[in-house]
Amino acid sequence: MSAPTTEPQLGPIDRYFRISERGSTVPRELRGGLVTFFTMAYIVVLNPIIIGGVVGNSKNVDVLGNVLPTAQVAAVTALAAGLMCIVFGAIVNYPFGIAAGLGVNSLLAVSIAPQVTWPEAMGLVVIDGIIIVLLGVTGFRTAVFRAIPAELKAAIAAGIGCFIAFIGFVDAGFVRRIPDAAGTTVPVGLGIGNSVAAWPTAVFVFGVLLIGVLVVRKVPGAILLGIVITTIVALIVQKVAGLGPSFKDPHGWSLNIPELPSSLGGLPDLSLVGEVDVFGAFTRIGVLAASVLVFALVLSNFFDAMGTITGLTKEADLMREDGTVPNIGKALAVEGAGAIVGGGASASSNTVFVESASGIAEGARTGLANIVTGVLFLAAMFFTPLYEVVPSEAAAPALVIVGAMMLGQLKDIDWTKFYVVLPVFLTVVSMPFTYSIANGIGIGFITWVVMAVARGKAKEVHPLLWIVSGLFLLYFAKEPIEVLFGI
Repeated sequence: MSAPTTEPQLGPIDRYFRISERGSTVPRELRGGLVTFFTMAYIVVLNPIIIGGVVGNSKNVDVLGNVLPTAQVAAVTALAAGLMCIVFGAIVNYPFGIAAGLGVNSLLAVSIAPQVTWPEAMGLVVIDGIIIVLLGVTGFRTAVFRAIPAELKAAIAAGIGCFIAFIGFVDAGFVRRIPDAAGTTVPVGLGIGNSVAAWPTAVFVFGVLLIGVLVVRKVPGAILLGIVITTIVALIVQKVAGLGPSFKDPHGWSLNIPELPSSLGGLPDLSLVGEVDVFGAFTRIGVLAASVLVFALVLSNFFDAMGTITGLTKEADLMREDGTVPNIGKALAVEGAGAIVGGGASASSNTVFVESASGIAEGARTGLANIVTGVLFLAAMFFTPLYEVVPSEAAAPALVIVGAMMLGQLKDIDWTKFYVVLPVFLTVVSMPFTYSIANGIGIGFITWVVMAVARGKAKEVHPLLWIVSGLFLLYFAKEPIEVLFGI
């Protein structure tokens, strides 16, 4: 008589995060979390550049002439990202890293802070987060998610792939803006003078080809290994060439200069935490004007995160066959809390990062990877020089490779139906061309509705899609409306 077979005994971590159930392993989750951190870590450097500054830097000055100190912004950026990554991973159990969103922080620096003080601007972010959480808890956000046609969900995923690839190209200097003084109608070009004339860009090209070869050869940990090797090459290049930052010399490094640190860091300055005035903006600029700013924040946050979650769940194969996502309501509610945490810490609204796709490509499928990413962000507060060893040019190749992978989401599109092709195409190309996930979603929604009306199928469009398309029309016409009503 043969012995009875027994089920393998799973450890508590495996059971909690459902690692084996999702076809992953603990080492894959650890690698995935590490890769996601490497591709997201730039935000700790970039966010202070966008919303922080020094006295005299008028770009980041609020209505009273005050600035957010760069070092403090870096510290709270890492703090908020670390906390939100851990909370999202533990509660929602998805490998989606969270940090200060580039869209909202730019909106704060360019459009909102010049009208109010920085604490008042962060107060508007907190209000935005409260509204987003309420929309998630009440189920409205989930209902909108379910109303999106399958073709548009695929387009959003592919568009995000193009977007993160474009981010990689720009961060590495492979694609550069051509100055208006050049007298050309071409907005961007290849490298410098249409050639790869800078060593950092050459390092990026090497990284793309290296990771591509490792992926084709099915080397375990291909993306992480590629980032490590490319970083070593960058260190050697820097040792030989002695380059500076690109804002001083276009032949230099984009953000981080790859050099071994002389020290590991020190205690972070978290004095900006709690420097928030929730209602001050309504007194300073009026209820109507402040409400318009909140509307812009909500719409941007609402659809940026929804689009990113759509793309990432499809890429991680976590989406059900009917196009729904398990725990989507919880995911959207917790993600919305990122705006409250980010605003409360003066780090700007925190949201799901498209760069998480790099960790997913490395094998991450659960929240354990997110916890790894979060712990590394918290450590980054104390060890700033250590993570700055990895330049953007070494992390950006992972974004390009993952972007190429995400284009596979378009394989099920029926390319013979132009009423499907047009909104899908516009969704995909608008994201990188306008540097905004929300813009791509809005353009896709509006075009889908117009195509349905043109075919006499208006009644087949979900009512929520009509409502959201109308809101996007208001969003895109925000400036004329403000002029019309004197806001």
